[in-house]
Amino acid sequence: MSVDLRTQYLGLELKNPLVASACPLTESFDNQRRLEDAGAAAIVMPSLFEEQILQEESNFTGVHEFGTNSFAEALSYFPEPEEYRVSTEEYLDRIQAAKRGLTIPVIASLNGTSLGGWLRYAKLIEEAGADALELNIYFVAADVEMSGEEVERRYLDLVQAVASSVSIPVAVKIGPYFSSVGHMARQLVDAGAKGLVLFNRFLQPDIRLDTLDTRPHLVLSTEFELLLPLRWIAVLYGRVNASLALTSGVHSAHGAIKGLLAGADVVMMASALYKQGLSCVGAMIEQMKLWMEENDYHSVSQMKGSMSHRNSPDPTAFERGNYMKALASFTGTPI
Repeated sequence: MSVDLRTQYLGLELKNPLVASACPLTESFDNQRRLEDAGAAAIVMPSLFEEQILQEESNFTGVHEFGTNSFAEALSYFPEPEEYRVSTEEYLDRIQAAKRGLTIPVIASLNGTSLGGWLRYAKLIEEAGADALELNIYFVAADVEMSGEEVERRYLDLVQAVASSVSIPVAVKIGPYFSSVGHMARQLVDAGAKGLVLFNRFLQPDIRLDTLDTRPHLVLSTEFELLLPLRWIAVLYGRVNASLALTSGVHSAHGAIKGLLAGADVVMMASALYKQGLSCVGAMIEQMKLWMEENDYHSVSQMKGSMSHRNSPDPTAFERGNYMKALASFTGTPI
């Protein structure tokens, strides 16, 4: 039996649901080509950061120096301009090169928290030929005076402004820390998002005891991290009018299959590419085909959402229902 792996994401026709997510590995054309040859259905380019845009808009100096007279350590809060990997013009050139040399869709990415130069560069990204744009909104509400409503409004205003400035589809990559993820998802879609990417992995600061400073601690994801986006993909499937992408924790064909069963249109990978190499995409595709054949699934569209919250034989597993049962049945041996 031949299985049909085709899927749609952001209105784009994809040959399968495996997408390389935004990371340094998708920066070079050589890697992009290797990912395409391995079977990746699309790539998300590394993010162009708001700080880069501010720098090139000649506004960065004021942001970099504001408030640094109070504490000398504050000078290290922002990286120096030369530390940024590419200029914005170089980023646009790489989009054009990818579109000339690849046959799979190329999705650009913008990372930040405020409008800054986003509107202008969203338009330039569209003109460079990107098939879609992913807004990676990385905002930690460290101001204790800022309300949840203000945080949400910041997201919604940004999405609405960017989505209305371009004609290519816009996806939004968010974190899981809203008090009502489902309601926020609907508001983002109402603001113009054509897709939701769940979830952004916020880097957590660590305290270094030898130098007594704080540094973000970056670690690759584990398979356990799949469970959080899996839950919310399952809950949102059929309840928001947008494409759903599951990211974080997909390290195997089984993880990808679970994402599709929950309701994802695509699954995105980065850590698996680092750990297993770019060729793992092809192996995962073959393993997905084999599993689908063994379980009588003819297509991705047939299996998608069959284990979502609304279609699951035990929907309480996605809520609170099995919480007490799980704890009561745990038989871990104490150390």
